Formats: sequence, C-alpha cells, structure tokens
Amino acid sequence: MERAFGLEIPQTLAEACDPRRMALIVYDMQVGILQQITERTRIITAVQAVLEATRAAGVRIVFTRHMSLPKELAGVFQLRQAMAWQRVTSAAAVHPWFLRDTPGFALIPELAPRPSEAIFDKITFSAFEGTPLDIALRDCGITTIAIVGVATEVGIEPTVRHSTDLGYIPIVISDACGAGNAEAAERSIASLRYMGDALLTTVAEFRTLLEGHRSAAPSPA
Repeated sequence: MERAFGLEIPQTLAEACDPRRMALIVYDMQVGILQQITERTRIITAVQAVLEATRAAGVRIVFTRHMSLPKELAGVFQLRQAMAWQRVTSAAAVHPWFLRDTPGFALIPELAPRPSEAIFDKITFSAFEGTPLDIALRDCGITTIAIVGVATEVGIEPTVRHSTDLGYIPIVISDACGAGNAEAAERSIASLRYMGDALLTTVAEFRTLLEGHRSAAPSPA
C-alpha cells in the first residue's frame, strides 16, 4: 500500500479488494436483457458466484435496472436511440422494452436481492448518472467498485469510465460480465486495459482475494 499525503493508495488488486471500502455493482441482470445474451447461463452462474463471495465478506451490494420511459416522456435522444436499436423509422413504431413493472424489466430471480442490498433504476448507461449511487457509496466510505453483469460493451464500460472520473478504483470481473456482441466487448476490455485505470480480474481470483481478507481479519473480541 502506497501512503502519501495522508492517503492510502492501493497498488495491487488484493489491496483494492478491501471489503470495508469496496462495493459490488451488479449491472442490469434483467429478464429482458439476459434473453438477448448468448452465454446467459454461464454469466448467471458467474454472477451468482461473485454474489456469494461478496455477501460472505460483508461487501455492500447494489443492483441496477435499465428502465424505459413511456414514449411521451422519452425525449429526442431516447426516441432516436430506440429507433436505431429497434431498426424502425418512426417514433410511433418504437416499443419501450423496459417499462417499469413489465416482465422484461425485472431482475432475474436467481439473484434474489436481500433487504440489505439496494436496487437503483436508471435511464442511462452509466450507473452513476441520474441515480443516488455516488451519494450512497461516498457516504459509506467506499473507494473501490467491483462490477459484474451485462452488457460489457453497452453499460459496463461507460460505468467504469464514469467511476474513474468520480475518483473510484474500478475492478472489472471480466468473466462475470456478459456481452451482446463479443467483438465489441473484447474491444471494451482492451480499451479499459490500455487506459490502466481499471483493475481486471476473474471470478476465481476475486473470490480467493476476498477469502484472504476474511482470513486476515481479526477475530471479534
């Protein structure tokens, strides 16, 4: 751990994975999104493994859900984006995929968020934009975020980049991040690795590091 100007600056993945200062973001693991992911079963299993490890270590956990607005409130950009994604030529033909309380909007039941875990809804790709996430994490003294979920190339990369602008250390658990387009996701990971701001790891390594922190923690008096 580097110490300078009264600060502790993690130099290794192990140092950054301190459960006292880290939160897990489970990004958009929704029914309607997972239906579009080819490797959905593998990603669900990987995210469950990360959840098990973080819950055991006492890491704070936040889930996000992507939400569509009714077309009357969607606005210029969201309607334009929906037309492009749905390959239609008029706003009238747009069908909002993730309206609140529709089946596709729900988190997949395998994750079963606990009462001690938060769910934040958003209409943006960065989990920090327009949500209470940054306020909540800062108030808990969080300095590092770990992230899993879907999709790497659509929402996880923007969230990671936004987190660094806000001063967090991001950890991307790459094999627990699914993709709609594998080539685009590989480019996202390569770009994050090139920038050097994010730490990249695997489910197995992440779980081992958390178990190491648990083993090193002092026993309660």
